[in-house]
Amino acid sequence: MNKSTTGLLLGSALVMGLAGCASSGSQSSGASSSGDSWYSSPFVCGLAGGLIGGGLGYGVSSNDDEETGAAVGATAGATAGALLCSGGDSREMDSDNDGVPDSRDECPGTPAGVAVDAKGCPIDTDGDGVPDYLDQCPGTPAGVEVDSRGCPLDSDGDGVPDYQDQCPDTPAGTQVNALGCPASLVLRDVNFEFDSAKLKSNAEQTLNDVAEKLNSNEQVRVRLEGYTDSVGSDSYNKDLSQRRAESVRQYLISQGVSADRMEALGFGEQNPVASNDTAQGRAENRRTEVHPLGDDGKVMDRTGQNGSSNQ
Repeated sequence: MNKSTTGLLLGSALVMGLAGCASSGSQSSGASSSGDSWYSSPFVCGLAGGLIGGGLGYGVSSNDDEETGAAVGATAGATAGALLCSGGDSREMDSDNDGVPDSRDECPGTPAGVAVDAKGCPIDTDGDGVPDYLDQCPGTPAGVEVDSRGCPLDSDGDGVPDYQDQCPDTPAGTQVNALGCPASLVLRDVNFEFDSAKLKSNAEQTLNDVAEKLNSNEQVRVRLEGYTDSVGSDSYNKDLSQRRAESVRQYLISQGVSADRMEALGFGEQNPVASNDTAQGRAENRRTEVHPLGDDGKVMDRTGQNGSSNQ
């Protein structure tokens, strides 16, 4: 057998072997994530390609060019072999099947079916740190602190989130309006001298508590509403209730509450809360109420709408 025939047979055998290895490496790449099988190594494939190229170059060269032919063939074969077998690594792994390969996935292990961004992380539309698929309160305003469900914090549990609550730390069970403040506060222990707007001494402790609450929640504005029973004329009772509401306001100012946070309004015998036919009922109707005001200067009810009474 002459040199040419020997070289061609050797080269053909090596070509077939390399092609088989490359094929096996390609088929195995989807099932193995290690990438360290011998047939998927560019070094091993390059070495095999060099042998193939060298054999072919030697076989087809003349006697005078054997070394040159073998060298050129080896170089070309090594390059081709490395490129051919590196196909086993061309398919990048995507362990969680989210469409982002592991090499670029910053959030591996994303649950199946969850929409992700270009980094492989679950989408968080409102940017509150809780991904959409876990967020029970989507659309939270930017910068609002949320809990693990993605809902704004409500520290006092009154149903009004902290970022909207103008009266934090409301006692448990207290009915509040849309501002997080008590819907209304009736100052039943605030009494006046007979037929007068002068406060009795027992009213001071109640008003001191009111002043403390207002001073601790400086964003809250209130309306002080005065009421009387039905004894006397309508016009006289309305004037008396106005003077009494203003008297309460002046006392709260003396306790440090800013004057521009309070307004006083007398309603006389309007809106009774009990019957004026009995002494007990008339006593209940003689009262002062404190109502939080909304941004529009109107009394707010629990739903955040304009109060239906006294408007």
